[in-house]
Amino acid sequence: VQLQASGGGLVQAGRSLRLSCVASGFIFSVNSMTWYRQAPGKLREYVASITSDSNTHYEDSVKGRFTISRDNTKNMAYLQMNSLNPEDTAVYYCSTTNAGGRYWGQGTLVTVSS
Repeated sequence: VQLQASGGGLVQAGRSLRLSCVASGFIFSVNSMTWYRQAPGKLREYVASITSDSNTHYEDSVKGRFTISRDNTKNMAYLQMNSLNPEDTAVYYCSTTNAGGRYWGQGTLVTVSS
């Protein structure tokens, strides 16, 4: 299983970013995909998830601002992040699980300036 996140960067508060996660080494279409984030000095936390049939779930602080999606034809998962604020500053990771356990991508850094 390999996951690679990209799309992070430095943005001003109120702006948007779209993160991408390319997956390989497993049958992407049958796996749920999850985004986590880890802010400096804090524990990694759940952000959003999408099931194989595209049901979504969000952590409360990102509801209405973030949208998770997937494209099974491209083995890609996305996280559209709107109305970003400095509290969203973190390294964002895509993740999936299977019988072998939980797998993580390398993370992409999002920095939101005020």
